[in-house]
Amino acid sequence: MSRILLLETSTSLCSAAIAEDGKVISYRESSSPRAHASLTAVFVGELLKEGGWSVKDMDAVCVSEGPGSYTGLRVGVSTAKGLCFGAGKPLLSVGTLDTLVAQAGAEGLVPEGCTRIIPMVDARRMEVYAAVFTPEGKRLSEVEPAIIDENSFAEVLSEGPVLVIGDGAGKCNGVIGGEDTVFIQCCPKASAMAELAEREYKEKRFKDVAYFEPFYLKEFAVTQSRKKLF
Repeated sequence: MSRILLLETSTSLCSAAIAEDGKVISYRESSSPRAHASLTAVFVGELLKEGGWSVKDMDAVCVSEGPGSYTGLRVGVSTAKGLCFGAGKPLLSVGTLDTLVAQAGAEGLVPEGCTRIIPMVDARRMEVYAAVFTPEGKRLSEVEPAIIDENSFAEVLSEGPVLVIGDGAGKCNGVIGGEDTVFIQCCPKASAMAELAEREYKEKRFKDVAYFEPFYLKEFAVTQSRKKLF
């Protein structure tokens, strides 16, 4: 039996779960703004206490690798690395977009006859991080930043019913797609990582705990304050 601790902090929703053999047995989430740094470790502690475990009772720790929020990803990856270092456990990761596709299937959100799923993570303004998947979870395109206009994903959207899902989906409704395009505004959850993490664990796709970095996709822009401090 495998027992894996799951952390998802790539968007505004902070969540954590514990899964056994790919099935979630315990879960926590919060959408409180800017609370990832204060809540992630708390959630881990609550989940472990609930089951009477320590990190050493986990077989691995799996974290969302991105793309997503720079700060959120740093919090999740730093927490996962610390747990793995301290307990000597392997580190796993799964893509944020893969999690959204798995979530669509697990929650029964895939429309009948769906030909493609386009998971989208908000990147501010009219930009998203996105890729094209089959309803079964196979990725058909590279994960790329995209500026949404009326021509975005036109070829894919013309092929039949398509699901657009993620925290970047809502702002695309009315800009792209047609009557058979379904838009679901939501954030990825740690609970949807369970089967993906189990597959990574079975295939021994462990990450280097010392050198693993999140998949930011777009460099974090640091701006200099115009305010005089002194």
